Amino acid sequence: MLEFLELRVIVRTYIACFQILDVITSCRAGLAQSIRADDEPVDPKRELEDRCKAPCTRPLKEYQACSKRIEGDDSGHKHCTGQYFDYWRCVDKCVATKLFTHLK
Repeated sequence: MLEFLELRVIVRTYIACFQILDVITSCRAGLAQSIRADDEPVDPKRELEDRCKAPCTRPLKEYQACSKRIEGDDSGHKHCTGQYFDYWRCVDKCVATKLFTHLK
């Protein structure tokens, strides 16, 4: 029963991450292009992700602690998928709010 509940949480987290990713990806098409001196378009999402990593230190530390905890597991049964997706959900949620300001 516990494995089923853990699987449900992982699946929900996975779906939530893809929903956020879909929003960000669909907004990309309408983004105002930032132009460099050499006329190459710049994707503001990368810069925003870098800025949004700082407020997400708690999920990052949880992920790193999990990774360290399961470091020696050779069976492959232990994983940190939930913590990984929690971290990127935090980053994507922060990016999504800032990314819309770059729309035309």
